Amino acid sequence: MTDAKDSPKINFGKVDPKLLEILACPLTKSSLRYDEKAGELISDKAGLAFPVRDGIPIMLIEEAREIE
Repeated sequence: MTDAKDSPKINFGKVDPKLLEILACPLTKSSLRYDEKAGELISDKAGLAFPVRDGIPIMLIEEAREIE
C-alpha cells in the first residue's frame, strides 16, 4: 500500500470564469461547462471532455476524451 503523501498530486488548477465565457468547443462551437472535480471542460453537445492542466485548458480534439 502506498502512503498518500507519496502519491503524485494532480494539479488541474482553476479555470478563470471570464475565460470560460469566451471558450467554445473546437468541434461544435458550443459552450462549455467546467467540471471542477474532474478538472475538465465539458462539451455536452460533442460528448467530449477537454483536460485542464495547471489551469490551462487543452482544447485539442485529440486530447479530449469521449463522455456519455
